[in-house]
Amino acid sequence: MKRIGLLSDTHSYFDEKIYDYFSEVDEIWHAGDIGSMQVVEKLEAFKPLRAVYGNIDNATIRAAFPLNNIFMCEEMKVWITHIGGYPGRYNSRVREDMKATNADVFITGHSHILKIMPDRKNDLLHINPGAAGISGFHKIKTMVRFAVDGRKIKAMEVIELGKRGQG
Repeated sequence: MKRIGLLSDTHSYFDEKIYDYFSEVDEIWHAGDIGSMQVVEKLEAFKPLRAVYGNIDNATIRAAFPLNNIFMCEEMKVWITHIGGYPGRYNSRVREDMKATNADVFITGHSHILKIMPDRKNDLLHINPGAAGISGFHKIKTMVRFAVDGRKIKAMEVIELGKRGQG
């Protein structure tokens, strides 16, 4: 079993509460718009990090992380990308690759809207952890914590870090 801490859209902001909420995770996954290498360095110094770059990320972050991160976690195929949309409204780039990728879990960021929902058409779980940063229109900073056990996701938790404008 692997415990995962998932966040997105930090936009150069690192909330120190991440240390508490992700203290027992095995890996941290970031779904893009990291914003700065300082955020990357703090996350990597804390836990193993898997990430993708987002539309606001600079050349340094784009050189360090891919547009799509597709990998196996336990017995689940995971696909992380920043701009992906959601079931019924996927981005055209994602829609073309959806069947070929055959992911069990599709993780995206960008919208700043927390959304966890099944995609029955593509037989996968869609997760957008919302935004953990202070830039954007979201009202509450959010992230997600869960466990992957074989082919199952267990103990899914939404974590609220407080209002967007609060550090």
